Amino acid sequence: MYRKILLAVDGSDHSERAATEAAKVAKISQDTVVTLLYVIDYSKSRSDVMHVQSNEEMHLERRKLLADVEKLLNREGIEYEVKFLHGEPGPTIVEHANREKYDIVVIGSRGLNTLQEMVLGSVSHKVAKRVHAPVLIVK
Repeated sequence: MYRKILLAVDGSDHSERAATEAAKVAKISQDTVVTLLYVIDYSKSRSDVMHVQSNEEMHLERRKLLADVEKLLNREGIEYEVKFLHGEPGPTIVEHANREKYDIVVIGSRGLNTLQEMVLGSVSHKVAKRVHAPVLIVK
């Protein structure tokens, strides 16, 4: 069924809820691998550089954001890998998901209202429209 799952994470409560659902999907099949994808947004990474002293420290801070998700997957006995990519989150997730041919993409929703989504656009909406695999958006 779903052996190759992409879980887009950013350390938020929304991505933690998405991780819970991804774990449920992963447990359906044996030999499933979940890829935790954290996209380092160019617009935010500039300000990150101003607040930390080294690249290593920045990497450790990002890993801390994923700690709860990793604990969940470890507790559930799910094999996973972590990938960090640079770029604008929506297009970067789409490009990676399509290039690597994931069976399903799981992503959290920030819960924008209709007007906010129309004006701002949401990452989950962009991903759902452009990824070739099924997309599970978790509220």
